[in-house]
Amino acid sequence: MKIFTAQQIREGDQYTIQNEPIRSIDLMERAAFQCVEWLAIHFTKKSMFYIFCGVGNNGGDGFAIARLLLEKGYMVKTFTILFSHKFSADCEENKKNLEANYPNHCFDVENITQFPSIPKDTVLIDALFGTGLNRPLKGFVEEIVLKINSKNNTILSIDMPSGLQAEENDIEKVAIKATYTLSFQFNKLAFFFRENKKYTGKVAILNINILPDYINATPTSYYITSKNWLSKQYKRRNNFSHKGTYGHSLLMAGSYGKMGAAVLATKANIHSGSGLTSVHIPKCGYNILQTTVPEAMCICDYDDLHLSGFKEKKAQWDAIGIGPGIGMKNDTRHFLKSVLQETSTPMIIDADGLNIIGKEKKLLPCIPQGSILTPHPKEFERLFGTTNNSFERLQLQIQKSKELKITILLKGHHTSISTAEGKVWFNNTGNAGMATGGSGDILTGLITGLLAQGYTPSTAAIMGAWIHGKAADLALKTESMESLTASKIIDHFGAAFKSIAENK
Repeated sequence: MKIFTAQQIREGDQYTIQNEPIRSIDLMERAAFQCVEWLAIHFTKKSMFYIFCGVGNNGGDGFAIARLLLEKGYMVKTFTILFSHKFSADCEENKKNLEANYPNHCFDVENITQFPSIPKDTVLIDALFGTGLNRPLKGFVEEIVLKINSKNNTILSIDMPSGLQAEENDIEKVAIKATYTLSFQFNKLAFFFRENKKYTGKVAILNINILPDYINATPTSYYITSKNWLSKQYKRRNNFSHKGTYGHSLLMAGSYGKMGAAVLATKANIHSGSGLTSVHIPKCGYNILQTTVPEAMCICDYDDLHLSGFKEKKAQWDAIGIGPGIGMKNDTRHFLKSVLQETSTPMIIDADGLNIIGKEKKLLPCIPQGSILTPHPKEFERLFGTTNNSFERLQLQIQKSKELKITILLKGHHTSISTAEGKVWFNNTGNAGMATGGSGDILTGLITGLLAQGYTPSTAAIMGAWIHGKAADLALKTESMESLTASKIIDHFGAAFKSIAENK
């Protein structure tokens, strides 16, 4: 599923207007109709709506919504915020149409003293700017937004909260703090930034039938992972296959007191479909691994307590996962350095593997091309430096993926996966119950297994993030977010894989 820039969205509107063909005001009517359909599902006719309209096309949406709600018998008042007297053509036509049919429901606001008194249960609708804004709010309109935000009412924004910009992320911004955002046809990039959640609230995407020809032909660097896309990438098994068909994973994990990380990563790898799984661990973990994951083969380190050296041939592995629970001992740091310098096998690097590289940034160019890094935001910062906000961090993430020819999976509510080609995929599965120890370890094991099976690095990361989150979502059928554990997430990998294979 594609994410387009605000400019591309405007071009999509124009393409549809010219090629459907349809008048621009009728496309606006279509958008307003979809909003009213959504409102009719979520609010009864006992609800009062105050709609704040600007003078551009977002205001035009607001006037059309007001008229359609009034036609359905809802209680509505509209307030035109006159920060300018220059209206867009469609906005002006919809305003005149509303005033001609419902003159007692329309009010102009030219200064803050005319801001209406708002009853407690009134639903406020923001139709001031939408995606049409390219600069911070100032003056009178800023006062209006602050006044709306000061109320405890339910607030809905049409297309985008006014004050928010589709491809910018200024953490000091003044913008509508919506309870819901009703966005047309496409998600906006800004919806995926943590700082913007307090502005967007819950986002609903409303289909206004932008022509598929435009959507299919228009390139973008940003995507949302969909089950349909994953089902096309999914490798179905051949009945004549054997364990050697599905790759040999090597995990390098664990240290004294942190063998649980190795166990979890190994279990996840076993359940990822990897044909063979080997695990390099310190000697103290031998009995633990052989007992808890009998399907895996153990390779013991020279050291009893942590990783320090590797005696096996390195060419036999299809993918290597390293980092869960390995600690930061000097021996382990030298060990990781030697692994990076002596193998070209793609690696999944997580946890302490990332922290070691963060302390020795000269190791970054040694990471094999095609590898996958899976940092959380703090680990990302240690690797690549600080940024001012999520948008800048995303641009840095893309830059580093291209520069190092690797995939970076940056963990978060909307995990972003940047590829060596400079594309970004946002993941939309998962829940807050995943904020628990071991969740990252099982992701490492899962992605290592997918990479070993022959999925490309980007597909392994994208699919791994989706399955990881989907399994956690499925687990909530019997678990609460508080009780969810990494082991329970692994238990639902199978159902997550099936949902892709069956695409239901």
